[in-house]
Amino acid sequence: MPGLYLHIPFCKQACHYCNFHFSTTLRSKPALVQALLLELELQRGYLGGAELASIYFGGGTPSLLDFGELERLFEKIYQLHRVRSDAEITLEANPDDLDREKLRTLRDHTPVNRLSIGIQSFFDEDLRWMNRAHTAAHARACLRDAAAAGFQDLTLDLIYGAPTTSDAHWAENIRIALAEGIPHLSCYGLTVEAGTALAHFVRKGTAPPVEEEQAAHQFEYLQSAMEAAGYEHYEISNFALPGRYARHNSSYWRGEPYLGVGPSAHSYDGVSRQWNVSNNARYLRALEAGELPFEREALTPAQRYNEYVMTGLRTLWGCEHERLEAFGAPFAGFFRAGIQPYLSAGTAAFDEGRYRLTRAGKLLADRIASDLFWVGEVK
Repeated sequence: MPGLYLHIPFCKQACHYCNFHFSTTLRSKPALVQALLLELELQRGYLGGAELASIYFGGGTPSLLDFGELERLFEKIYQLHRVRSDAEITLEANPDDLDREKLRTLRDHTPVNRLSIGIQSFFDEDLRWMNRAHTAAHARACLRDAAAAGFQDLTLDLIYGAPTTSDAHWAENIRIALAEGIPHLSCYGLTVEAGTALAHFVRKGTAPPVEEEQAAHQFEYLQSAMEAAGYEHYEISNFALPGRYARHNSSYWRGEPYLGVGPSAHSYDGVSRQWNVSNNARYLRALEAGELPFEREALTPAQRYNEYVMTGLRTLWGCEHERLEAFGAPFAGFFRAGIQPYLSAGTAAFDEGRYRLTRAGKLLADRIASDLFWVGEVK
């Protein structure tokens, strides 16, 4: 069932590694909320009236929205859409925004039932290097306060592979998260993205490049530690206790439709993708004029096949033999031939009608997927 994503493009300060669309100037936040309300109206028919299974506030930092702004957005969403009674409703948040009063307000006066908290590390040295706005003390306190407020569905983000994150610190980050009883962890290897402050620092020699061997070692430790604790590695960067998967993000990986609103937000209806302009001022001007500021691309058979391979191999669901066959002989045959070396090497496996990456293969996920992409014309 489809989901709704709202992009809130504001942050208190810029993390050195982040390449998402956001602004550290909050002056236009009221106008942006009004534009989101207008876009929700204009896009009300995008999902064909289907009932929403998930709503996700991402960014940026959605926890910068105040209660009144959230209230207006939820009122509009529920006015325009049917929402399942058990819908997963997630708010991304930073620890420094989650004081006890805000947590109680979110729990008692909004439909939010899941928090995705950007911890990144429980060590101040790492947080300073990343230019995060919170401290290690904030990180620990917000988890305790969220649990006390009644939030049972929590996910937290952690980053490995940073030059300040030793193996001992990485192991302790995982230990703390597990000790806090967090049911879902999203763990990302540090990458140097073009246009970020980190890319500038690396280029100028004031920050070291990512040490791939260290990142790989920490990823392997992560897999072992989470498996030992009973968590399922259901997507390359995501681990959850049984039955506690993130429903909204899983819909992306499984190719289900979703509507995205806000600057830079993407939408998918099964046959085409569209994406909003990644510029707050242009987004606001367009909505004020009653226009939708997006570009659309109708997906070719090759693009649909490539997307399925890319997302499927990242998950425990893998790529289904029957679905690959449904793409047609050129694609199915190309995949079967391309996957053979990885099956022989033990980095991929075929069982129960699905191709999946093994633990060793997960270290090579991007490389394996790219080798299986269809490039060129379809005859």
